Amino acid sequence: MARRLPLIVVLILLGWMFWSSPTLAGIASGVAVFLFGMMALEQGLRGLTGGTLEALLRRSTDRLWKGLAFGAGTTALTQSSTLVSLLTISFLSSGLLGLKQGLGVIFGANLGTTTGAWLLAGPALHFNIGAGALPLLTFGVVFILARTRVLRALGWVLVGVGFLFLGIQWMKEGFETFQQAFDLTEFAMTGLSGLLLYTLVGIAATVIMQSSHATLIIVITALAAGQISYDNALAVSIGANVGTAVSTGLAAITTNTAGRRLAAAHLIFNLVTGLIALVFIQVFLSAVDFGSRWLGIADDNHALKLALFHTLFNLTGIVVMVPLMGRLVSLLEKRMPSKPLHLDQPKYISSNMLETPGAALEALRRELLRLFRRAFSLIAQVLNYEAGQLRKAESRAQLAALPNRIRFVDIDALYLRSIKPLHGLIVNFMARLSVEGDRARQLVLLRVASQDLIEAVKDAKHLQKNMVRYLKEADSPMGKEYRSMRRHLGHLLRQLDQLAAEEEGNSEDIELELAALSTRIEENDIVNNGRLDELIRTNRINAEQATSLMNDNAYTNRIARNLLNMARAAFQPFAELDPDLRDAIVLNPGEVRALLADLNTPDSHEEKTDP
Repeated sequence: MARRLPLIVVLILLGWMFWSSPTLAGIASGVAVFLFGMMALEQGLRGLTGGTLEALLRRSTDRLWKGLAFGAGTTALTQSSTLVSLLTISFLSSGLLGLKQGLGVIFGANLGTTTGAWLLAGPALHFNIGAGALPLLTFGVVFILARTRVLRALGWVLVGVGFLFLGIQWMKEGFETFQQAFDLTEFAMTGLSGLLLYTLVGIAATVIMQSSHATLIIVITALAAGQISYDNALAVSIGANVGTAVSTGLAAITTNTAGRRLAAAHLIFNLVTGLIALVFIQVFLSAVDFGSRWLGIADDNHALKLALFHTLFNLTGIVVMVPLMGRLVSLLEKRMPSKPLHLDQPKYISSNMLETPGAALEALRRELLRLFRRAFSLIAQVLNYEAGQLRKAESRAQLAALPNRIRFVDIDALYLRSIKPLHGLIVNFMARLSVEGDRARQLVLLRVASQDLIEAVKDAKHLQKNMVRYLKEADSPMGKEYRSMRRHLGHLLRQLDQLAAEEEGNSEDIELELAALSTRIEENDIVNNGRLDELIRTNRINAEQATSLMNDNAYTNRIARNLLNMARAAFQPFAELDPDLRDAIVLNPGEVRALLADLNTPDSHEEKTDP
């Protein structure tokens, strides 16, 4: 009930406005249309960019100034700092960004919000922009009905802009009409009490509407109509700035610790910025008056002066907070430490990422790597390796060495405890993730990869019985063959584990390594290389043993193939390698053998050294 109370209050208030006054109903409808326009514009820009914003975010964070520019530019384009903040939180949660990089984007986004105030206070108030809304809405709907994704996205952009124009016009006309019947300036408050009260009004309005732009457009239209005093309007703009950080914080509750740290940093930044604006309000007022004269803004043009004030205090916040960024990161990491995850908890994926497909796919890939490491540990135990020792093994002798005691592990219990819960979360996340085009193909690859990993674990269960039996008879002919299978699988696991840890590895090098491992699997297949026939002809194994060895050889090959298939899909970020290029550079075993043979010939070495 407590959660629904704000909604109930808003519904009651709206009902009273529609019942009591057509003018108030027109203002409320203008706000609603404006908010719907922002949602439509956001949806259209998401589809129109086709992941461009996400790609730019990944490339724009290696320098602080790039992050600031990206945050400011993208917010100016989308007119939604909340969208940019949530996109940044998703990338941070998926491990694509560091906290310091994310802070740069968030700081820039705050500056980008000021462009909306300039647009609203300038052209929007001096022209009948509502006249341009109907053509935009008409053409937008026509484009939305098209089958092409780009045209549909463009249609949503046009519809969004059309509703923005219409909402602004309705609010402007509503306040102008309302002025004739009622003067809201009677409720104006001066001094510290007015400053604090209207700041709280700005915070509340932004949290309710989930948009600082909507709060600003209401204030600017009311200010232009003389329905709010200039001083109170400044206080509301300060509150709107703080309120947008509160909205981001509420949205980040469902993210992991990294996302919550960024949301906390956003709130701290906006609180500090707002506090500076409140404490030094007279200094800012003097700066606004000076800047207005320099820019040629009339003394009575309070709307543009509000936009200038909004820009100045956000810019001041960046100047103050950027030098303190390192300390802020340290403070957040200390106060909000990463909590140990339970086996049934994801580390990267969360429901809020479903709106950002690029970050969601990368988070899904990284979660799959966590699942691989669990499968690595389980299969290592089946082979009677200690996971830590297997990772450190560097020689064939270390891989061949048997433990003092051969153990039989309960694979079903390990699977139910460490594999199945995380795999279930991954499958659930995949089912809810909606993507198109190349990303749909990437999702399919990851879905197949997760299934390949589970199949490898299940085949390990079938392999264990004879593996444990014959490892105890290590010097027998069968024991030697199972020791060989164990060594080959151990080598494969170790190599894959090393590749999985190379987050910044070269894609072509990884593909070449995987192709080489695939070739080695083929060479060690005792059915295809004639080893099984030799053991039977020389009477070193009987018919029953030959059947067991052939079956377990098949299990071993399936485990290896499934692990390799999983690695091809999950060991490199998709943005690093186009799917078509990925297919083109995958080498088959024959190509790998030819390449290795060429590298080992004297002529090839001479060619390499020839300038």
